[in-house]
Amino acid sequence: MKTKFFTILLTCFIATSVFSQVTINSYKYVIVPNKFDFLKAKDEYNLNSLTKFLFNRYGFEAVMEGSDYPKDLVLNRCLALESDVTKESGLFKTKLKIELKDCNDKVLYTSPLGESREKEYKTAFNLALRDAFKYLEATTYKYEPNENITSIRTTAQPGVKNEVSEEIQQLRKEIENLKNEKVAELAIVKKPIVKTQKVVVAQPKPVIDILGKVAEEKRTVIEGASNVLYAQEIENGFQLVDSSPKVIYRIKNTNLKNVFLVEGKNAMVYKKGDDWVIEYYSGSTLEQDPLNIKF
Repeated sequence: MKTKFFTILLTCFIATSVFSQVTINSYKYVIVPNKFDFLKAKDEYNLNSLTKFLFNRYGFEAVMEGSDYPKDLVLNRCLALESDVTKESGLFKTKLKIELKDCNDKVLYTSPLGESREKEYKTAFNLALRDAFKYLEATTYKYEPNENITSIRTTAQPGVKNEVSEEIQQLRKEIENLKNEKVAELAIVKKPIVKTQKVVVAQPKPVIDILGKVAEEKRTVIEGASNVLYAQEIENGFQLVDSSPKVIYRIKNTNLKNVFLVEGKNAMVYKKGDDWVIEYYSGSTLEQDPLNIKF
């Protein structure tokens, strides 16, 4: 009988050791959503901001959903726990609980209910959330890197700067191809035959002159780019007008945020830091000029 008891006890201990290898201590970050499902608006009653504050207070490194994530988190989303706060119904009490999931949506921690008897929503939610966090505080969280998690590498999410950079490079290649096609078309255009006493066919201008003309046209387009341009929304993009008002550019949306193609021009407009620039080729040289755009 004793042998059987110790065998069961040893089995339970081994199972507990295996499943406890990955705990909330194995995760470096906690991502806090901008909005909880039981609320009507983002960060209503400042509850999401309070959640982030309390996570940081109790030793976690919390980041708000959609903010600039640390570099290691961008490369490996599994370094972070996904947090959530849910509300349970109560007649005279406000009841909230905290939930933590891994990157595979597996629940690793659920707190007991935090409660408040206050009638005013903001106060009740605030007190109930703080009450629920007392249970999380008791876990004495401390980050302990786990090789099973740190070795995971995930693809950067849409909107990450590396992917944006690759998309911009692709757009540049497309613009360069369009420019080459335009130059090729101009190079084969011949002047009409001029009839005199003798039929003489005028010689086409050298390609180098045509290239020079194209560059001159581009410089004319860019002239005045430093003046204030006002963005007016049109279908699939905006038109940029000056104070006269005169339409200077029409820019079209792309799949990238703050990146536009210039209609009728081999150029693109995108945001570089806090400034807007227009990028185009002048001959074989890639040029960038600042734009002062007011949206």
